[in-house]
Amino acid sequence: MSQLPESLREIVEEFAEVPEPQRLELLLDFSRELPELPERLADHPELFEQVVECQSPLFLVVEVATDEQRTTSLFFSAPPEAPTTRGFASVLAAGLDGRSAAEILEVPADMPQQLGLSRALSPLRMRGMSAMLARIKRQITEQINN
Repeated sequence: MSQLPESLREIVEEFAEVPEPQRLELLLDFSRELPELPERLADHPELFEQVVECQSPLFLVVEVATDEQRTTSLFFSAPPEAPTTRGFASVLAAGLDGRSAAEILEVPADMPQQLGLSRALSPLRMRGMSAMLARIKRQITEQINN
């Protein structure tokens, strides 16, 4: 877990400390904490990329600042009736929002499996979270290289 930014590492540790049967409930707690979209993005769905691998509609946009750290902001849109998808998005938002582009790019692709949810959730749902992380990294890379 050394490649995880501290904020994300703490979330992964929180999941590890919870008995396996209660990890899904922890994910649902996260789903209720997904930040609302700022007004400047809420009315502009064309700015978002859909993560089609998610079973429920999930859209995200990544903004990389031009500061020295390349501070990254993450924004997610998912319907309230998709708590698993919202939970995954909220974990990524809480763990990665405001971190540097370099820190996020170093997050291992298997980070979603580190939450210990693979027995509670279908492989399809787990692929959805992996796809969210991959899209975030791709958008960061594209913005850094432009």
